[in-house]
Amino acid sequence: MNFSSLQEWLVSLGVPSKVFAYNTWVYQVFMVVFLTLLVSYTVGLVFNRLGRLAERSNNPWDDVFLESARKPLKILIWLLGISWAARITHTASNAEIFEFIDPVRRVGVIVLITWFLFGLAKRFELALQSPDRVKEPLDATTASAIGKLLRASIIITAALVILQNLGFSISGVLAFGGVGGIAVGFAAKDLLANFFGGLTVYMDRPFVVGDWVRSPDKNIEGTVEHIGWRLTRIRTFDKRPLYVPNATFSTISLENPSRMTHRRIQETVGVRYEDLQQVRSIVDSVKRMLIEHDEIDDNQTLIVNLNQFADSSVNLMVYTFTKTTIWVKYHEVKQDVLLKIAEIIEQHGAEIAFPTTTLHVASLPEQFAQAGVQPVQQP
Repeated sequence: MNFSSLQEWLVSLGVPSKVFAYNTWVYQVFMVVFLTLLVSYTVGLVFNRLGRLAERSNNPWDDVFLESARKPLKILIWLLGISWAARITHTASNAEIFEFIDPVRRVGVIVLITWFLFGLAKRFELALQSPDRVKEPLDATTASAIGKLLRASIIITAALVILQNLGFSISGVLAFGGVGGIAVGFAAKDLLANFFGGLTVYMDRPFVVGDWVRSPDKNIEGTVEHIGWRLTRIRTFDKRPLYVPNATFSTISLENPSRMTHRRIQETVGVRYEDLQQVRSIVDSVKRMLIEHDEIDDNQTLIVNLNQFADSSVNLMVYTFTKTTIWVKYHEVKQDVLLKIAEIIEQHGAEIAFPTTTLHVASLPEQFAQAGVQPVQQP
């Protein structure tokens, strides 16, 4: 649309033609800016109306589209309006800067479309994790991988289109990338190793965001907070962030305690040698208590047996599994089990042993004998 077409349209709406008698470029620019402002304001009202309708609809994706398009569309209107006004100004000025109007407009449109698609991909990633939007939400790790692949594809495509619009040959760029890729590969082998390590983590899924992981090979233990293409951020239990290059996970053994099904209780309880006759009944009572305990899974291995004749105690081994895997609740269950074992030992008239030493003296110094102290006679 040029200014003459705009003038004819306004006249058809009833605007007197004499208003346009002074058809100067300043007047034209003013009218273009005013029209741009009017269109921008109208589009804002339309988006507000559509937003209210989207909130009441059952379609979970319409508000995602509207939120992504709102700002890019408004800026697009102003970009087109300003470029139109600049072209009008170019008719009254031969400044070289106006020769860049069309390239800037084309690049600006591509950037705004990229912004829209980029925001749409990010909101799409969040929507995939929301049970309110999808019936079977994805976990954060899978959704993040999909979102990153989409955004990377959008950025690469946008960059190639911008280069083409600026006059560069895409085939030449791709050919240079093929030849230069070998040199870049050698120079950035660690970066590529981390990239493919991150890709392996996304595909094999040894852990996801929120999992507790640890490695017996490295001093790595904590909760996974973020999985990137180069680094994985782990929050240690003393609340310090630990950044691990993704290539590391290809060379170490990794344990994922978050995926355990049960937690194990393995304790040794010692009773006195004087209570050896009560050991069998104590073992039976402890085993019965564990079977009847609400938080103990008796379908798993459950062992209560006399296990060792120690220096100062008869040791019983208690081996069982809790139903819970939650760390805090596990310790509460373990405490309850140990206290009940202590009660059972007491109920049988026995006592929990502690390290003791008995000293037999064959003869005493004369001063002790004069005091009436007699040595213990060995049988």
